[in-house]
Amino acid sequence: MDANSFLMGGGGAPTAKFPTPGTTVGGRITEQPKVEQQRDIQTGEKKFWNNGDPMMQLVVTVQTDQRDHALEDDDGKRRIFVKGQMKNAVADAVRAAGARGLEVGGTLAVTYTHDGEQKQRGFSAPKQYTARYIPAAHEEALGDLLAAHPLG
Repeated sequence: MDANSFLMGGGGAPTAKFPTPGTTVGGRITEQPKVEQQRDIQTGEKKFWNNGDPMMQLVVTVQTDQRDHALEDDDGKRRIFVKGQMKNAVADAVRAAGARGLEVGGTLAVTYTHDGEQKQRGFSAPKQYTARYIPAAHEEALGDLLAAHPLG
């Protein structure tokens, strides 16, 4: 967290939600993605693997067309917490796009496709995802092309 975020309060954009298979959240990346340690949803405590290593995640903020009227001044930005199987899907999308990583101005879309195999009794089956990524340079080139040659 930077000093101004601490000073002004708030934890950033609302969390992207993937309630049902088929849900897609995505948009243009608005902030430099950052790596941070995962936290327990109930307690807020930092999470660790059994060997003591911290459980990490990538936080990517995207501009969506979603608006939640229960949130004051919702601007549509959503934070996608990339971990577990979603990390593999996003990494595959970045490689498929020929990029070296996620960047501000690129477009990321993540879709919850289905539930995986339930491995432990009493635990939910892991959500499975696919992702698409378009690097910022490709977005700009597409915009220039469409401006020069409008569709329709």
